[in-house]
Amino acid sequence: MTRDPSLKTQTTASDAFFPATSMPDPDWWRALWPDPDAVVRALGVNPGARVLDLACGDGYFTAALARRVGPDRTVGLDLDPALLAQARLAYADLPCDWRLGDAMAIGQSCPGPFDVVLMANTFHGVPDKTGLALAVAAVLAPEGRFMIINWYPRAREETQVLGLPRGPKTEWRLSPEATVDTLAPAGFEPHRLVPLPPYHYGLILKAGSTT
Repeated sequence: MTRDPSLKTQTTASDAFFPATSMPDPDWWRALWPDPDAVVRALGVNPGARVLDLACGDGYFTAALARRVGPDRTVGLDLDPALLAQARLAYADLPCDWRLGDAMAIGQSCPGPFDVVLMANTFHGVPDKTGLALAVAAVLAPEGRFMIINWYPRAREETQVLGLPRGPKTEWRLSPEATVDTLAPAGFEPHRLVPLPPYHYGLILKAGSTT
């Protein structure tokens, strides 16, 4: 989830929040993403899949995943206990497994295997993107997919929601091609690109080979 750039940065295992990746104000978040269920469908998440929402925040996309895949198939992982508490309260009617843990060490709290690992609006702030990708690859099923929702590399002043610029700093935004290049050392290959208007794309990757 996109967070304000002035908030925490990742420095140690106990302070491992990614830069510019805290939860936004709920009003503009819902204005930007009025139909998260449609986003999940557009990404190609199938009913019955086992899914992990990585850095799930308050569970906005986790809930959409759970509604899509069915009971007891969805895990939401985040490092912030306050956000996880919000998620448990807001989506108490959904069978989600909320777990506290570091996204850089997924296997410790979410060993998988998962058919889908989703990371929404957070990848731009990951300092060690290859390291994260290797952690994701380790918990994916053989035919699993890593799905990243990213901001297109447009100037922040141009990405306005409710009349104000939103999202990470302009220089932190990655094109689909740059994201693919970043993940290639971890063995990921592009599978499909999904436009998510007005400002995002969904990049779906499959595990290839590091050799």
